[in-house]
Amino acid sequence: MTSEAGTGQRAAHLNLDAGVAETLRARLPMVAERTVSAITAEVPDYSGALTGAMRAKIENAVRIALGTFLQLIEGTQAFDPSTPLAPALEAAYALGSGEARSGRSMDALLAAYRVGARVAWREVSTTTVRSGLAAETVAEFAELMFAYIDELSAASVAGHADELASAGRMRRRSLERLTQQLLAGEPEESLRRSAERADWPPPQTLTVVLLPRRHLRAVLALLSPYTLESGEDLPGMNPVEELAVLLVPDMHGGRRRQLTRLLHGHRAVLGPARPWHRVAASYQRATRALALGLGEADAGPVDTERHLATLLLSMDPEALADLRAQALAPLAALPPATAHRLAETLRSWLLHQGRRDDVAADLYVHPQTVRYRMGKLRELFGDRLHDPATVLDLTIALAVPPEPEEA
Repeated sequence: MTSEAGTGQRAAHLNLDAGVAETLRARLPMVAERTVSAITAEVPDYSGALTGAMRAKIENAVRIALGTFLQLIEGTQAFDPSTPLAPALEAAYALGSGEARSGRSMDALLAAYRVGARVAWREVSTTTVRSGLAAETVAEFAELMFAYIDELSAASVAGHADELASAGRMRRRSLERLTQQLLAGEPEESLRRSAERADWPPPQTLTVVLLPRRHLRAVLALLSPYTLESGEDLPGMNPVEELAVLLVPDMHGGRRRQLTRLLHGHRAVLGPARPWHRVAASYQRATRALALGLGEADAGPVDTERHLATLLLSMDPEALADLRAQALAPLAALPPATAHRLAETLRSWLLHQGRRDDVAADLYVHPQTVRYRMGKLRELFGDRLHDPATVLDLTIALAVPPEPEEA
């Protein structure tokens, strides 16, 4: 492609008769009108679009572009010699930006440039030949004119690319802000405004997924394009690992199994599906599960829906400790190892609803051992083992297997 300075320098050496230039200038309105008519007829994206005020605007732009070129080859001083094409190139840049804002690709505009160049040259060449210009001059005129059109096209491409990049950056910032607002649990009205600004259609539900940042790109490729990503890192499941936060749309009901399958092999944590504007609750549960170390031994994803009891019991550790102390008070005076064995047996007995053989199998002991231990427990607890309130307290207190205490 000929550079801007190169086009200007080469045009200055073109000996174009002043009379020919004036004739061409007089024909510019007609050339512009025919150019726009050809573009409308031959470029589908512009058929029906270039009408009324828009058509007049485009015809004027064509006249300015061709007029700039004529001034250039006439050697006029209307422009700064260092940037002779600046006004026309700025207009072409703005045209490309406008196409991007309108949601159109550059294909249509580049096609319009090609059609416009062909039509404009047909009209201009007819005038130059009829004016008696030498064939060598006409050929150089053609070369310069098409180089000029190439520069206009390149300026439009740059404007289109810059606008898309700028719009992309703005949308990414809007999506990041929306994500942070969602995780912070801001009011629904505020979230809806932010979603509209980010051009993000709210789904029915969102599910938070925490996963190692190094797996982020691979996982995102499998998920909905409307999945949101937080730009902030979280402490990982081990000291050398950072976690990303994803908000995945509409993975509720049966689709949750699909999400779990997609995350197979990744040490991810899944929060519950929640109405999209209440996804902060999903985030809080997922981070809670992460803090508790749930599923650390597993290679696959941790589904918090499978750990609800543990999550619930961990909400108030001191209250749980107090409940255990109260419920298991009859064991407090026993040696730690004995207390642990009896507590373990009582837990299994509650879970298996008193079925001795099932308790024995669970504890890997003889059924007679279970019978002996339960006799001891009945001595210690008495009739309270038949009291529903006591049974409830014991069930909660022993929901998590008791840890053996040091003797």
